[in-house]
Amino acid sequence: MTFRVRRVSTTRAGGVSKAPFDSFNLGDHVGDDPAAVAANRARLAKATGLGADRLVWMNQVHGDHVVRVDEPRASVVEETDALVTTVPRLAMVVVTADCVPVLMADARAGVVAAVHAGRVGAQHGVVVRALETMLAAGARVGDVSVLLGPAVSGLHYEVPAAMADEVEAALPGSRTVTSAGTPGLDLRAGIARQLRELGVAAIDADPRCTAADPKLFSHRRDGLTGRLASVIWLE
Repeated sequence: MTFRVRRVSTTRAGGVSKAPFDSFNLGDHVGDDPAAVAANRARLAKATGLGADRLVWMNQVHGDHVVRVDEPRASVVEETDALVTTVPRLAMVVVTADCVPVLMADARAGVVAAVHAGRVGAQHGVVVRALETMLAAGARVGDVSVLLGPAVSGLHYEVPAAMADEVEAALPGSRTVTSAGTPGLDLRAGIARQLRELGVAAIDADPRCTAADPKLFSHRRDGLTGRLASVIWLE
């Protein structure tokens, strides 16, 4: 049996939040009206065809902790940056506004993961930890497919040279040059290289840059702003 894998990434449009979170903010930790966030999350649940109790959210902390989820949860998963499940129609959700949302799946084994890979988490191996948890749940590395969702691109992610060197040492392939000719980071490039070296061949990347696309939330561009959601589940 092969499962169908669903992957969804939201944009700013379609919600009820007021500026500067306008309008489809799905982050509950950014200062938006909690009622608006709840309404937006209900809209997402309806749009995916899943009940609100079938979406699992995390309190992300830029670490490398992974949690396996085996049943619906009434509350968020605290202090984690990756969720893994083998349960059909149980969706794992990651929220971002420049960091890389990594959606991984083994459709044959029926294992999916949603990963929040910011600079710190990616540097400390959160994607590797998530893949290891998937393999422990029955996935095979050669059957894993990955989507790297909307994130800040290397052209718009300027960092100090020392930081670029530090991340490059831990995540080779990340260091790049911005459109201004300054040191930058392309975390999606580094994550893709890391996954290829681990044996994952099926890797796609959403071409959109959060900082360059006004239809997406970007913390680097706007400061106080909302969060996009990237969602993955099995059918």
